[in-house]
Amino acid sequence: MSILSLRNVTKQYSNHTAVDRISFEVEKQKIFGLLGPNGAGKTSLIRIITSITGADSGEVYIDGERLNSLHPHVIGYMPEERGLYKKMKVGEQLLYLSQLKGLSTSEAKSKIKFWLEKFDIKDWWGKKIEELSKGMQQKIQFIATVVHEPKLIILDEPFSGLDPINTNLIKSEIKELREKGMSIIFSTHRMEQVEEICEDIVLINNGKNILEGTVNDIKESFKENKYRIDFDGPAPDLGDYRIVDKSKNSATIQLRPTEDANELIRYAVRTGAHIRGFNELLPSLNEIFIKKVEGRFENTNA
Repeated sequence: MSILSLRNVTKQYSNHTAVDRISFEVEKQKIFGLLGPNGAGKTSLIRIITSITGADSGEVYIDGERLNSLHPHVIGYMPEERGLYKKMKVGEQLLYLSQLKGLSTSEAKSKIKFWLEKFDIKDWWGKKIEELSKGMQQKIQFIATVVHEPKLIILDEPFSGLDPINTNLIKSEIKELREKGMSIIFSTHRMEQVEEICEDIVLINNGKNILEGTVNDIKESFKENKYRIDFDGPAPDLGDYRIVDKSKNSATIQLRPTEDANELIRYAVRTGAHIRGFNELLPSLNEIFIKKVEGRFENTNA
Protein backbone atom coordinates (compact mmCIF):
# COMPACT_ATOMS: atom_id res chain seq x y z
CA MET A 1 0.00 0.00 0.00
CA SER A 2 1.12 3.55 -0.66
CA ILE A 3 1.77 5.96 2.20
CA LEU A 4 0.58 8.84 -0.01
CA SER A 5 -1.78 8.85 -2.97
CA LEU A 6 -2.77 11.92 -5.00
CA ARG A 7 -5.60 11.66 -7.48
CA ASN A 8 -6.25 14.52 -9.91
CA VAL A 9 -5.37 17.18 -7.35
CA THR A 10 -5.96 20.76 -8.52
CA LYS A 11 -5.31 24.11 -6.83
CA GLN A 12 -5.95 27.57 -8.28
CA TYR A 13 -5.01 31.03 -7.04
CA SER A 14 -6.97 33.79 -8.79
CA ASN A 15 -6.37 33.09 -12.49
CA HIS A 16 -3.29 30.91 -11.91
CA THR A 17 -3.49 27.11 -11.76
CA ALA A 18 -0.66 26.13 -9.38
CA VAL A 19 -1.50 22.42 -9.34
CA ASP A 20 -3.19 20.95 -12.41
CA ARG A 21 -4.79 17.50 -11.96
CA ILE A 22 -1.67 15.92 -10.47
CA SER A 23 -1.70 12.21 -9.62
CA PHE A 24 1.07 10.04 -8.21
CA GLU A 25 1.79 7.48 -5.48
CA VAL A 26 4.50 7.35 -2.83
CA GLU A 27 5.27 3.81 -1.74
CA LYS A 28 5.76 3.02 1.93
CA GLN A 29 9.34 3.02 3.23
CA LYS A 30 10.71 4.79 0.14
CA ILE A 31 12.76 7.96 -0.37
CA PHE A 32 10.76 9.83 -3.00
CA GLY A 33 11.98 12.85 -4.95
CA LEU A 34 9.51 15.67 -5.61
CA LEU A 35 11.22 17.73 -8.30
CA GLY A 36 10.54 20.75 -10.43
CA PRO A 37 11.84 24.23 -11.31
CA ASN A 38 10.88 27.32 -9.33
CA GLY A 39 7.17 28.02 -9.69
CA ALA A 40 6.39 24.49 -10.83
CA GLY A 41 3.81 23.89 -8.08
CA LYS A 42 5.87 21.85 -5.59
CA THR A 43 5.24 24.12 -2.61
CA SER A 44 1.53 24.37 -3.37
CA LEU A 45 1.38 20.58 -3.53
CA ILE A 46 3.23 20.18 -0.23
CA ARG A 47 0.90 22.69 1.44
CA ILE A 48 -2.06 20.58 0.33
CA ILE A 49 -0.50 17.32 1.59
CA THR A 50 0.26 18.90 4.97
CA SER A 51 -3.24 20.43 5.25
CA ILE A 52 -1.93 24.00 5.31
CA THR A 53 -4.27 24.66 2.40
CA GLY A 54 -6.95 22.57 0.74
CA ALA A 55 -7.21 21.31 -2.81
CA ASP A 56 -9.92 22.78 -5.02
CA SER A 57 -10.60 19.32 -6.42
CA GLY A 58 -9.12 15.84 -6.38
CA GLU A 59 -8.32 13.49 -3.54
CA VAL A 60 -5.38 12.96 -1.18
CA TYR A 61 -4.97 9.74 0.81
CA ILE A 62 -2.53 9.16 3.66
CA ASP A 63 -1.89 5.49 4.45
CA GLY A 64 -5.13 4.51 2.74
CA GLU A 65 -7.31 7.11 4.48
CA ARG A 66 -8.67 10.25 2.91
CA LEU A 67 -6.76 13.29 4.19
CA ASN A 68 -8.32 14.49 7.46
CA SER A 69 -7.61 16.67 10.50
CA LEU A 70 -5.67 13.89 12.29
CA HIS A 71 -3.08 13.40 9.54
CA PRO A 72 -0.84 16.41 10.36
CA HIS A 73 0.19 14.46 13.50
CA VAL A 74 1.61 11.62 11.38
CA ILE A 75 3.46 13.97 9.01
CA GLY A 76 6.77 15.74 9.64
CA TYR A 77 7.42 18.75 7.41
CA MET A 78 10.64 20.73 7.14
CA PRO A 79 9.97 23.74 4.88
CA GLU A 80 12.67 25.46 2.84
CA GLU A 81 11.98 28.67 4.75
CA ARG A 82 12.76 27.55 8.27
CA GLY A 83 10.18 28.17 10.98
CA LEU A 84 12.10 28.36 14.26
CA TYR A 85 11.44 31.07 16.83
CA LYS A 86 14.71 32.99 17.10
CA LYS A 87 14.28 34.14 20.72
CA MET A 88 13.31 30.74 22.11
CA LYS A 89 15.82 28.31 23.57
CA VAL A 90 16.48 25.06 21.74
CA GLY A 91 14.94 22.83 24.42
CA GLU A 92 11.82 24.99 24.81
CA GLN A 93 11.42 25.15 21.04
CA LEU A 94 11.66 21.40 20.50
CA LEU A 95 9.41 20.68 23.47
CA TYR A 96 6.75 23.07 22.19
CA LEU A 97 6.83 21.70 18.63
CA SER A 98 6.79 18.08 19.86
CA GLN A 99 3.69 18.72 21.97
CA LEU A 100 1.97 20.32 18.98
CA LYS A 101 2.44 16.95 17.26
CA GLY A 102 0.72 15.11 20.10
CA LEU A 103 3.59 14.00 22.34
CA SER A 104 3.24 14.24 26.11
CA THR A 105 5.82 16.28 28.02
CA SER A 106 7.65 13.17 29.22
CA GLU A 107 7.61 11.55 25.77
CA ALA A 108 8.84 14.75 24.15
CA LYS A 109 11.69 15.22 26.63
CA SER A 110 12.83 11.62 26.19
CA LYS A 111 12.81 11.76 22.40
CA ILE A 112 14.44 15.21 22.27
CA LYS A 113 17.21 14.02 24.60
CA PHE A 114 17.77 11.01 22.33
CA TRP A 115 18.22 13.23 19.24
CA LEU A 116 20.41 15.83 20.95
CA GLU A 117 22.71 13.05 22.17
CA LYS A 118 22.64 11.38 18.75
CA PHE A 119 23.82 14.61 17.12
CA ASP A 120 26.27 15.26 20.00
CA ILE A 121 24.61 18.60 20.81
CA LYS A 122 23.02 17.89 24.20
CA ASP A 123 24.58 21.08 25.63
CA TRP A 124 22.49 23.15 23.18
CA TRP A 125 19.29 22.79 25.26
CA GLY A 126 19.65 26.23 26.84
CA LYS A 127 20.98 28.07 23.77
CA LYS A 128 18.73 30.52 21.95
CA ILE A 129 18.04 29.76 18.30
CA GLU A 130 19.49 33.13 17.27
CA GLU A 131 22.82 32.14 18.86
CA LEU A 132 23.20 29.22 16.47
CA SER A 133 24.71 29.21 12.99
CA LYS A 134 22.49 28.46 10.01
CA GLY A 135 23.81 24.89 9.89
CA MET A 136 23.16 24.39 13.60
CA GLN A 137 19.63 25.73 13.20
CA GLN A 138 19.18 23.25 10.37
CA LYS A 139 19.94 20.37 12.74
CA ILE A 140 17.36 21.64 15.22
CA GLN A 141 14.79 22.01 12.45
CA PHE A 142 15.48 18.43 11.34
CA ILE A 143 14.99 17.14 14.89
CA ALA A 144 11.72 19.07 15.17
CA THR A 145 10.56 17.42 11.93
CA VAL A 146 11.25 13.80 12.93
CA VAL A 147 11.07 13.77 16.75
CA HIS A 148 7.44 12.53 16.83
CA GLU A 149 8.34 9.60 14.52
CA PRO A 150 5.95 10.51 11.69
CA LYS A 151 4.83 8.02 9.08
CA LEU A 152 5.56 10.51 6.31
CA ILE A 153 8.45 13.01 6.36
CA ILE A 154 8.61 15.89 3.87
CA LEU A 155 12.00 17.59 3.54
CA ASP A 156 12.29 20.72 1.40
CA GLU A 157 15.96 21.52 0.63
CA PRO A 158 17.15 19.80 3.85
CA PHE A 159 20.87 20.32 3.12
CA SER A 160 20.71 24.08 2.64
CA GLY A 161 23.33 25.76 4.83
CA LEU A 162 25.03 22.52 5.86
CA ASP A 163 28.72 21.81 5.41
CA PRO A 164 29.74 18.49 3.77
CA ILE A 165 30.18 16.70 7.12
CA ASN A 166 26.73 17.63 8.39
CA THR A 167 25.20 17.01 4.96
CA ASN A 168 26.47 13.44 5.15
CA LEU A 169 25.15 13.18 8.71
CA ILE A 170 21.62 14.16 7.65
CA LYS A 171 21.79 11.88 4.59
CA SER A 172 22.68 9.00 6.88
CA GLU A 173 19.79 9.84 9.21
CA ILE A 174 17.34 9.99 6.29
CA LYS A 175 18.38 6.51 5.18
CA GLU A 176 18.18 5.20 8.75
CA LEU A 177 14.65 6.60 9.17
CA ARG A 178 13.66 4.82 5.97
CA GLU A 179 15.08 1.58 7.36
CA LYS A 180 12.93 2.08 10.47
CA GLY A 181 9.81 2.13 8.29
CA MET A 182 9.25 5.81 7.62
CA SER A 183 8.57 7.25 4.16
CA ILE A 184 10.38 10.39 3.00
CA ILE A 185 9.51 12.95 0.34
CA PHE A 186 12.64 14.86 -0.62
CA SER A 187 12.31 18.12 -2.55
CA THR A 188 15.43 19.82 -3.92
CA HIS A 189 17.02 21.47 -6.95
CA ARG A 190 20.22 19.45 -6.44
CA MET A 191 19.86 16.59 -8.88
CA GLU A 192 23.08 14.87 -7.77
CA GLN A 193 21.56 14.52 -4.30
CA VAL A 194 18.40 13.05 -5.79
CA GLU A 195 20.40 10.46 -7.71
CA GLU A 196 22.28 9.57 -4.55
CA ILE A 197 19.41 9.02 -2.13
CA CYS A 198 16.05 8.83 -3.97
CA GLU A 199 14.52 5.65 -5.30
CA ASP A 200 11.46 7.08 -7.07
CA ILE A 201 10.75 10.58 -8.40
CA VAL A 202 8.04 12.73 -9.88
CA LEU A 203 8.87 15.81 -11.96
CA ILE A 204 6.40 18.71 -11.83
CA ASN A 205 6.37 21.59 -14.31
CA ASN A 206 3.76 24.32 -14.76
CA GLY A 207 1.58 22.53 -12.23
CA LYS A 208 1.57 19.25 -14.18
CA ASN A 209 3.17 15.87 -13.63
CA ILE A 210 5.48 15.43 -16.65
CA LEU A 211 7.65 12.49 -15.58
CA GLU A 212 7.64 9.82 -12.87
CA GLY A 213 9.17 6.45 -12.06
CA THR A 214 12.23 4.93 -10.44
CA VAL A 215 15.49 6.82 -10.88
CA ASN A 216 17.11 3.81 -12.56
CA ASP A 217 14.24 3.19 -14.97
CA ILE A 218 14.05 6.85 -15.98
CA LYS A 219 17.78 7.06 -16.67
CA GLU A 220 17.59 3.83 -18.65
CA SER A 221 14.64 5.05 -20.71
CA PHE A 222 16.42 8.29 -21.64
CA LYS A 223 19.71 6.74 -22.70
CA GLU A 224 21.17 7.98 -25.98
CA ASN A 225 23.32 5.06 -27.14
CA LYS A 226 26.51 6.69 -25.84
CA TYR A 227 29.52 4.57 -24.90
CA ARG A 228 32.90 5.46 -23.47
CA ILE A 229 36.01 3.46 -24.30
CA ASP A 230 39.14 3.88 -22.18
CA PHE A 231 42.48 2.80 -23.63
CA ASP A 232 45.84 1.99 -22.07
CA GLY A 233 47.46 4.18 -24.70
CA PRO A 234 46.34 6.92 -27.09
CA ALA A 235 42.79 6.63 -28.39
CA PRO A 236 42.90 5.21 -31.95
CA ASP A 237 41.07 6.31 -35.05
CA LEU A 238 37.60 4.76 -34.89
CA GLY A 239 36.70 5.21 -38.53
CA ASP A 240 33.15 6.30 -39.28
CA TYR A 241 31.88 5.99 -35.72
CA ARG A 242 30.38 9.23 -34.37
CA ILE A 243 32.79 10.49 -31.69
CA VAL A 244 31.14 13.10 -29.45
CA ASP A 245 34.07 13.50 -27.05
CA LYS A 246 37.69 12.46 -27.16
CA SER A 247 40.72 12.84 -24.90
CA LYS A 248 44.21 11.41 -25.06
CA ASN A 249 43.22 8.00 -23.67
CA SER A 250 39.45 7.78 -24.14
CA ALA A 251 36.67 8.31 -26.65
CA THR A 252 32.91 8.74 -26.25
CA ILE A 253 30.90 7.40 -29.16
CA GLN A 254 27.20 7.85 -29.93
CA LEU A 255 25.99 4.86 -31.90
CA ARG A 256 23.48 5.27 -34.70
CA PRO A 257 20.29 3.12 -34.56
CA THR A 258 21.80 0.65 -37.05
CA GLU A 259 25.08 0.27 -35.14
CA ASP A 260 25.83 -2.32 -32.46
CA ALA A 261 27.89 -1.95 -29.27
CA ASN A 262 29.54 -5.36 -29.68
CA GLU A 263 30.67 -4.47 -33.18
CA LEU A 264 32.10 -1.21 -31.81
CA ILE A 265 34.23 -3.20 -29.35
CA ARG A 266 35.41 -5.54 -32.10
CA TYR A 267 36.33 -2.58 -34.32
CA ALA A 268 38.29 -0.97 -31.50
CA VAL A 269 40.17 -4.23 -30.84
CA ARG A 270 41.03 -4.56 -34.54
CA THR A 271 42.81 -1.20 -34.39
CA GLY A 272 45.40 -2.90 -32.18
CA ALA A 273 44.62 -0.65 -29.19
CA HIS A 274 44.39 -2.18 -25.72
CA ILE A 275 40.96 -1.50 -24.16
CA ARG A 276 40.99 -0.78 -20.43
CA GLY A 277 37.28 -0.04 -20.02
CA PHE A 278 34.01 0.02 -21.94
CA ASN A 279 30.89 1.59 -20.41
CA GLU A 280 27.48 2.70 -21.57
CA LEU A 281 26.84 6.29 -20.51
CA LEU A 282 23.40 7.05 -19.13
CA PRO A 283 22.24 10.69 -18.93
CA SER A 284 22.38 12.26 -15.50
CA LEU A 285 19.14 13.14 -13.77
CA ASN A 286 20.16 16.78 -14.10
CA GLU A 287 20.37 16.45 -17.91
CA ILE A 288 16.99 14.74 -18.04
CA PHE A 289 15.49 17.38 -15.74
CA ILE A 290 16.71 20.32 -17.83
CA LYS A 291 15.85 18.85 -21.21
CA LYS A 292 12.45 17.53 -20.13
CA VAL A 293 11.43 20.86 -18.59
CA GLU A 294 12.65 22.75 -21.67
CA GLY A 295 10.87 20.28 -23.97
CA ARG A 296 14.09 19.29 -25.74
CA PHE A 297 14.16 15.65 -24.66
CA GLU A 298 11.42 13.65 -26.26
CA ASN A 299 11.13 10.06 -25.14
CA THR A 300 8.32 7.75 -26.15
CA ASN A 301 9.02 5.47 -23.18
CA ALA A 302 8.66 8.19 -20.53
